[in-house]
Amino acid sequence: MKVLVIQTRYGIGDMLIFLPYLKAISQKSGVKISILAKETSKANELFKDETFLDEVIKLDDNNDKISGFLKLTKEIKSKNFDKVFIFNGSMRYRLLALFSGIKEIYQYPFFISKDVIFQTAKVFTENYVNKVLSTKPNLNLNPKNINEAKKKFNITSEVKNIVLGISASGPTKRWDIENYINLAIKLNKIRNCKFIIVAGKEDQEIIDKIKNSEIGKNCFSLESLSIQEILPVIKNCDLYIGNDTGFMHISSALGIKSIGIFVDSPAYSYSGYSDNIIAIVPAGETLESTTHDTLGKDKISFEEVFEKTNKYLVN
Repeated sequence: MKVLVIQTRYGIGDMLIFLPYLKAISQKSGVKISILAKETSKANELFKDETFLDEVIKLDDNNDKISGFLKLTKEIKSKNFDKVFIFNGSMRYRLLALFSGIKEIYQYPFFISKDVIFQTAKVFTENYVNKVLSTKPNLNLNPKNINEAKKKFNITSEVKNIVLGISASGPTKRWDIENYINLAIKLNKIRNCKFIIVAGKEDQEIIDKIKNSEIGKNCFSLESLSIQEILPVIKNCDLYIGNDTGFMHISSALGIKSIGIFVDSPAYSYSGYSDNIIAIVPAGETLESTTHDTLGKDKISFEEVFEKTNKYLVN
């Protein structure tokens, strides 16, 4: 039997939120699964050491959207899938499954929108596997790679190793870089800390601000590494502090306590699925009210971030 899962959300965090359900479908079906996913989700790199995955079929400019429908249909049909699980309510992917000759089709209700991402996925998958599932992802890595990263980057228990997630998908989702610099300085006065900066090459300006600051000598950046190379480095760390980014979700899935600063994204949808994520929201907002267009980056309490960081460094 061959099983396809269609999960076409854009981000790394989205893909990791679906991890428990991908594993459950594979286990129930008794086979490794294939995933149809966007390249931006980095599924190939995230799941390299997992055992549930057969292959990732990439959605890109050549086969995505209406213009690539026929090409994608031909590709999927050639793989002779028996079952498909469609984690969205799009009519297009229903037609893709039908035209590809897939006999068993499981899909969200058509045109579903504004759902809580992990809750909808949980109910959908539980209906198939017929058991209660945890919403908490657990991302597996090769222990050899973890140990090699520890040695390569000189990560020791003599200091607290803190991941700084300073990047974001847009400026409205990013807590100001000066806040991160001041936070790092204040933390380092209490205990010896090493700060691991996770951001993309397009964030070079804010990376350089940290490197050139008073705390710069205690920092190193991973902007030149791939996601696959970054994973074992994060696994060796003590805590994540940062914006709602893919790196927050990676840290959480690797079992690292993650303090997520939600200033302009759905806080409950992207933190409520795991008790590893400690969400901080703008003053006057709640987990449920903080969403897109909250525009609250200037309403985050510095003291709250510091106090919670200090608390979880001690624990």
